[in-house]
Amino acid sequence: MSSSLQEQNQEQNQEQNQEHKGDVKEDMKLEDKQNQSEERKAEKWEENNKEEPKESWKDCIYNPRTGEFIGRTASSWGLILLFYLVFYGFLAGMFSLTMWVMLQTLDDNVPRYQDRVANPGLVIRPHAAEISFNRSDPMNYNQYIQNLHELLQRYNDTIQERNDLCLVGEYTEQDEEPIKKVCQFKRSMLSQCSGLRDSSFGFAEGKPCIIIKMNRVIGLKPQGDPYINCTAKRASPLRMQFYPSDARLDKMFFPYYGNKAHADYVQPLVAVQLLLSREDLNVEQTVECKLEGTNLRNDDDRDKFMGRVVFRVKVSE
Repeated sequence: MSSSLQEQNQEQNQEQNQEHKGDVKEDMKLEDKQNQSEERKAEKWEENNKEEPKESWKDCIYNPRTGEFIGRTASSWGLILLFYLVFYGFLAGMFSLTMWVMLQTLDDNVPRYQDRVANPGLVIRPHAAEISFNRSDPMNYNQYIQNLHELLQRYNDTIQERNDLCLVGEYTEQDEEPIKKVCQFKRSMLSQCSGLRDSSFGFAEGKPCIIIKMNRVIGLKPQGDPYINCTAKRASPLRMQFYPSDARLDKMFFPYYGNKAHADYVQPLVAVQLLLSREDLNVEQTVECKLEGTNLRNDDDRDKFMGRVVFRVKVSE
């Protein structure tokens, strides 16, 4: 009996020892797993908290790590450039198309709309609303003389003799002619105010010449018998002499066909010489010239240059 009890006790002890060894092995395995997981967590934490290299200002231009140039990759730059190429190409094409359509409606010789210039204005030369000079000092009026000589260069007789002799008092209509002829207006027709007989145009004597012309209007055919009339705005009349003597703007110089078709066209001129007396010197004279004898307007208060012109002259000794 005693021997059997001893055997049982030994067996129980062996079983307990084996169970204890098994528990120890499991505990060691658990500790190993925990240690490995903790090591992995530490490695991840170190990776996450590792300091990133600092970017320099050069990386804003080109970043070698990402391959970006000024903040964009090569493919991004290619796409945006393609977009703008297509976009601006479309705009350029649309603009060219609209310009082409508009140009098809224009005439090279005649403006499409000219209703606002049906009534021409008058202008004077020398080109100054106030003419003031000392007749004893040529330097005072030399600029005015030069202005008149420049205007009359195209009216030199040698140049005008190449142009045609047109019918006086008749319109020179040539709608069907591709090249328009030009009617003669010779400089010598202005006589004392031509600058041929007196190169100072009367300024040296204190009796200045003022040349008046009408603005060009394409297709204009003034009715009646247009002429220029000038009056001084003062109580007593001011002596004046007109050249040509009748101060007419003859119909043969109308209509005008535009600068392209009528390249050598010259406007008819009227010169008025102010015959100032000694009493008129050192006094400002206001003169108004109007286009008369025609259907063209000269009395529009909103436009003081429509069919008329006002200028002031003061001559001192």
